[in-house]
Amino acid sequence: MAYSGPGNGGNGETGLRPHAYDPHLQPELFRGVLMRRAIAFLIDLLVLSVPVLLALIFITVFGVITLGLGWALFWLVSPASVIWAIVYYGATIGGPNSATIGMRVMDLQVRTWYGAPGYFVLGAVHAVCFWISVSALSPFVLLIGLFNRRRRLLHDFVLGTVVINTSVRAQLAEPARTW
Repeated sequence: MAYSGPGNGGNGETGLRPHAYDPHLQPELFRGVLMRRAIAFLIDLLVLSVPVLLALIFITVFGVITLGLGWALFWLVSPASVIWAIVYYGATIGGPNSATIGMRVMDLQVRTWYGAPGYFVLGAVHAVCFWISVSALSPFVLLIGLFNRRRRLLHDFVLGTVVINTSVRAQLAEPARTW
């Protein structure tokens, strides 16, 4: 016998989950998110660049010591930087805080549109979609956040995520809907 309970379309239900965060009922969740999100991005960029710069310094010194042979490792910097960024975003958004280090500093967190916390794959794909959208469509794609109440950017719409104020969510104490 097939299951036809809530969320599975049984008994005339569509199985769609409602948005967990309503900008009309809870506007404080989205207040100031865009500006703080931009600052969080700059903080994360700094966090991402420090290990890359240390690797560049190491390869330079190693190349001098090996009379130029070590400089052949420079080709690894670019792919390693991409892997590092994907792992960083996946691990931090997929972590217990659902936020990168920059987002935590700015009191933000990533949630799914139905209120669940982030997970590793969501964080990794979130970063990839952000970089692709900004690279392909120019930084003007970020202006989309000014024209919707949840302050979502293009990659947030694609992935079904929303960035909210952490402290406000904690005050509301509404658990994630896990149907």
